[in-house]
Amino acid sequence: MKILLVEDDALLGNGVQAGLVQEGISVDWVQDGKQALSAATVGHYDLMILDLGLPEIDGMEVLRILRCRQDGIPVLVLTARDTLSDRVSGLDGGADDYMVKPFDLEELCARVRALARRQTGRSTPLIEHGQIRLDPAGHTVTLDCAAIELSHKEFSLLLKLLENVGRIMSRSTLEEALYSWGEEVESNVIEVHIHHLRKKLGSSLIRTVRGAGYTIDRLA
Repeated sequence: MKILLVEDDALLGNGVQAGLVQEGISVDWVQDGKQALSAATVGHYDLMILDLGLPEIDGMEVLRILRCRQDGIPVLVLTARDTLSDRVSGLDGGADDYMVKPFDLEELCARVRALARRQTGRSTPLIEHGQIRLDPAGHTVTLDCAAIELSHKEFSLLLKLLENVGRIMSRSTLEEALYSWGEEVESNVIEVHIHHLRKKLGSSLIRTVRGAGYTIDRLA
């Protein structure tokens, strides 16, 4: 999963980014509304965490512009504006969820996972495919009930592919989903992660589509 974090408080932004990365989530962080709209235009994000009290362009205006241009990115508002009217305005303005500062990072991560489930149409927290079971909250993967150890990037890649079963995912799409701005990405990194996943979960799980990318096929 890749998140666009929009937060102008440097200390809070650092903390949220570090916590999400610890959960295996890729995070790009911007600190004003203008940068947020620019990043949302050129990047591909699964979710936006949006502060409202932003420089340049206020968070509510960012939300309004996103929805006016038919951008359906799920938005979790994270703000100090805590009145009932603020929450109602945020949700009616197009936010998918609303959290008030101060907040608990564990709850934020749970809400992020819930929005991700909703976006992909899943009703249950676990993802199952044949004998593979993946738990996004617990960061665990089992194969035939046996625990499989995966690195953070391997886990994130498997999650991305399982959330898009039957769809071909290009290497560039997978790279963008796994890595944040500033992270060094070697040219063959996706191939290396795919190789490791095949060794751990079976060579037939992930199919290479020559010239297009990778996919996990739907079960017959």
